[in-house]
Amino acid sequence: MTVDLTAPVLAAGAVCWRRRGRVTEVLVISRPRHKDVSLPKGKVEETESLPEAAVREIREETGFGVHLGLPLGVTEYVLPNGRDKTVYYWAAEVPLAELARGRFRPNDEVDRLDWVSIAKARRLLSYERDAEVLQRFATAAASGDLDSFRLIVLRHAKAAFDSASGRDADRKLTARGEEQAKAVVPGLLAWGPHTVISSPATRCVDTVAATAKALEKNVKKNIAISQDGWEAAGHDPKAIRELIQRRVGKGRTTVLCSHAPVLPELLEQIARVTHSPNGNRTTRAGILATAEYTVVHLSAAEPHSILAMETYAAPV
Repeated sequence: MTVDLTAPVLAAGAVCWRRRGRVTEVLVISRPRHKDVSLPKGKVEETESLPEAAVREIREETGFGVHLGLPLGVTEYVLPNGRDKTVYYWAAEVPLAELARGRFRPNDEVDRLDWVSIAKARRLLSYERDAEVLQRFATAAASGDLDSFRLIVLRHAKAAFDSASGRDADRKLTARGEEQAKAVVPGLLAWGPHTVISSPATRCVDTVAATAKALEKNVKKNIAISQDGWEAAGHDPKAIRELIQRRVGKGRTTVLCSHAPVLPELLEQIARVTHSPNGNRTTRAGILATAEYTVVHLSAAEPHSILAMETYAAPV
């Protein structure tokens, strides 16, 4: 394998947090080899997406299993060897069960974890770039935006051009599509989805089957987000809007797998239902390649406004 030494090194991590009464505490790690205090993060492997890398690195460095929340932006700096490094961060609440499990063991990479207040974390962190990420987190905490959930709009994986029956809905995944459907699973799981909803079309159901299996859930089929249903409705968004209203009302992270012609309307209705300013940004976020998905971060507080959007692909 040839490494492109001109490309930036990509890494991913998070501000891990918990609540103790009314106080929000964050996790900082001590790294003996670097003799510093920082936020948990690590290098993205070639076969990983950014979200799955963040979750893996947090688990490896802290022992905690987490799901990602709000994006907190990036830091960029130059490594001692002259290569650029870009680190992507999210907020990540550590669940009570993970806190109770406490699997961290001091090692050569990380010898200590400390839960501290945001103010104390500012004083402890060794790098200004980490302090800037922490400040973004503090702003989100002050505004109540840490309490959020996500609607994940996914385009099906690569499918054959036709089917044995001649019906568009019966088109199956190609070998490439099957590979994509497998590869996208860890990235989707990084957000902690509770429900998986799909167009009844074979290519959509098969795209999310492995994700639903990992969650020990059934795929919920909904004709409203199928290409056939969209065309039969004459592009009337009523059924899609009603589905989005129900999902937003539930306030739980959900995967919605659909088709290229339907995806922009799904995102448009998320914006409308949550009374969020649009400005065509949801339309752009709905133009996805096969096995790409847009994560729409929504406030847990009514009217559940859009807090952020980001798009990822299966790493194959």
